[in-house]
Amino acid sequence: MTQTLPKLDDLLEEYEFLDADDRYRLLIDLGKQLEEMPAPLKTDATMVRGCSASVWVYPVAREDGTLHFLADSNAAITKGIIALVLTTVQDRPASTIAQADIAEALAPFDLRNQLSSNRTQGIPNMIALIRETATRYAQDNG
Repeated sequence: MTQTLPKLDDLLEEYEFLDADDRYRLLIDLGKQLEEMPAPLKTDATMVRGCSASVWVYPVAREDGTLHFLADSNAAITKGIIALVLTTVQDRPASTIAQADIAEALAPFDLRNQLSSNRTQGIPNMIALIRETATRYAQDNG
């Protein structure tokens, strides 16, 4: 059963009112809302490179042309970050995701200043993997 992540605007509204500790908690709670990623999908092929923690992202193409991503991390805060990234793209058409400016959508969260650099270093790689995957699906189905 698919869980629905909150809308990015709703998250930002809540995030802006929180202090640093509560922002961490919000991200950790968001990570807990990701649906379970089956262990067999956590392979070298689905691992995001360049992250300080282990991060896996697996795309599921739907019949209607949308992409649904399963993701997980072995670190709670990193799992929250990937969940935040997914709120910008989850269950959208591959062509829309391929053209989305995910980094710009996340800019108001100012993650670079909120989190340590080793926590945020993998974000561009997460975004790149998602966009490359979406581009590939969009070309295959376009």
